[in-house]
Amino acid sequence: MSYTYPVSMPWLKGRELEYVTEAVGGGWISSQGPYVRRFEEAFCAYNDMPHGVACSSGTTALTLALRALGVGPGDEVIVPEFTMIASAWAVTYTGATPVFVDCGDDLNIDVSRIEEKITPRTKVIMPVHIYGRQCDMDAIMNLAYEYNLRVVEDSAEAHGVRPVGDIACFSLFANKIITAGEGGVCLTRDARLAEQMAHLRAMAFTKDHSFLHKKLAYNFRMTNMQAAVALAQTEQLDTILATRRDIEKRYDDALRDVPGITLMPARDVLWMYDVRAERREELCAYLADQGIETRVFFKPMSRQPGYFDADWPSLNASRLSEDGFYLPTHTGLTAQDQEFITDRIRDFYGAK
Repeated sequence: MSYTYPVSMPWLKGRELEYVTEAVGGGWISSQGPYVRRFEEAFCAYNDMPHGVACSSGTTALTLALRALGVGPGDEVIVPEFTMIASAWAVTYTGATPVFVDCGDDLNIDVSRIEEKITPRTKVIMPVHIYGRQCDMDAIMNLAYEYNLRVVEDSAEAHGVRPVGDIACFSLFANKIITAGEGGVCLTRDARLAEQMAHLRAMAFTKDHSFLHKKLAYNFRMTNMQAAVALAQTEQLDTILATRRDIEKRYDDALRDVPGITLMPARDVLWMYDVRAERREELCAYLADQGIETRVFFKPMSRQPGYFDADWPSLNASRLSEDGFYLPTHTGLTAQDQEFITDRIRDFYGAK
């Protein structure tokens, strides 16, 4: 189905075409091209981080981070119940076991419940900044210190939230705050971790390129063309975030007094504008008829077939996933677009 108001659209208003044209014209379209390093340096500079490793997706970024930290079979990683399944899959790809922790009412991992899930096998805590809300990183880092754990931040939805943990992993998928179409990037302060992630993303070739591979590695490289787009997007990140702050405020102002709608806590950066709604399914169907696309909240990880736990209905993540959804949220959304969307919601609930 085609929507007049899609949930997400990329915003390509900078030098994307110029940079991609230069990459293609110069013949450097593979991961060896100069834009990969230029993007890594620019994204590092924006986040005040010394080391960046570009890769093929946010999921592969998480996988590289966990592998670089030595996570493998027999280990456990603390993962939120409320997240996109890629967070858990990255753990499973390493052979380790994800251990799920329920969310608070802000959808982020409930820090008060992490400690009870830590065992001698726990190696990493993976907080996820849901929809652009930063987790309580002070508390998480304190726990990591007390139990000698590492922290991998899933920042796929949170460009603009500065990294705190050992490694922060960002997605550059087309629906993210900035995009390369597909892609990801890992940021760290540790040079050796960065070297290991770069080594693993490129099939663990030895320096002499002898085709003797001493460890299992991956082809998780980013192409020069993707990096060209990512660089142009990074150059506009402050403008993009400011525009999205305006989008968040307009939604808040228009929906705050609508009966049947519950606003969610403010976001540190706006990825998607999430709300809770009475009669959610009816509302989403009504909006679809008006050309407005919506998406429901993530399902709890313990409800997923691969991680099934029969106690999933008791989770806060389950309760919230039953009535939550998000509205069209992209940098090109105009005030007039938002007025149309929010007027339809007000019409549905009979709000004047």
